[in-house]
Amino acid sequence: MAAVVVAFALPGAAQAATTITSNSTGTNNGYFYSFWEQSSGATMTLGSGSNYSLTWNTAAQNVVAGTGWNPGTTNTVSYSGTWNCNGNCYLSLYGWTTNPLIEWYIVDNYGNYNPSSGATKLGSVTSDGSTYDLYKTTRVNAPSIEGTATFDQYWAVRQAKRTGGTITVANIFNAWKSLGLNLGTPNYEILATEGYQSSGSSDITVTSGGGSGGGTTPPPSGGGSGSGCSATFTNSSDWGSGFTGSVAVKNTGSSSINGWTVKLTFPGNQTVTSLWNGSYTQSGNTVTVKNASNNGSLAAGADTSFGFNAGYSGGNGAPTVSCTAG
Repeated sequence: MAAVVVAFALPGAAQAATTITSNSTGTNNGYFYSFWEQSSGATMTLGSGSNYSLTWNTAAQNVVAGTGWNPGTTNTVSYSGTWNCNGNCYLSLYGWTTNPLIEWYIVDNYGNYNPSSGATKLGSVTSDGSTYDLYKTTRVNAPSIEGTATFDQYWAVRQAKRTGGTITVANIFNAWKSLGLNLGTPNYEILATEGYQSSGSSDITVTSGGGSGGGTTPPPSGGGSGSGCSATFTNSSDWGSGFTGSVAVKNTGSSSINGWTVKLTFPGNQTVTSLWNGSYTQSGNTVTVKNASNNGSLAAGADTSFGFNAGYSGGNGAPTVSCTAG
């Protein structure tokens, strides 16, 4: 597998239309940026908003650059632009966590080398119109945001390559978690262009879709003293005209709750056809789910779940989700 690198950088600020040719991190127009190259051969230009462009050649050896956020979140990320690769390159949502130290990649496009080559596939998840194959690899005594260290890498590699679209980050994180691949405290997160002994160019603008990745919501206000709940959606299986979804419900308050209501608002024409461990009604693209009699009472910190089948045509984006206790 190609060497994976991170930016050992001195923080700094950049203004719009700033050209960067030396290793650095900082902020530009309120967005975090990172630029790292192994040897001189790449140029990054920070444009308006979150836009960046990158050109590189083989003299750079290895280059990683992009814009995003520090710290990262589970918010849905949307991006657009152009990406041209001659050789071994990745276009990824890329980030780090600490405690544990994890380097993670959600790869939307790559050149003539699949970054999962040589790794054992652990599973897959369908999200945002394609299947992502899931892998874990380990780096030994390698560069990291904490210096030279041994750490795991988590990979989600999209089968249908693309340059631009929406990444429902929570779907990928939840899929990793279901395989025992747990992330730690978020560090930075960027929509990264990476080139390894290759050449190419990119021009990318990245935005956050808001919410919590269409999956997790914080406890609602007004739910009563010490009460609250959260809900996390996962697309468990998708066959093109329908899918199976699951939702984990957790009591996030400091006291027991005796019931909960989850609302899922879909971005398309998704229609629930059956549901278990709860009761539901659907009005337009909004599905309201109430607890079943045997899974409504939850102690502080406890969780439960429900599942459902649904049909759709066209796109199958993740719903926005809210949970109300009581």
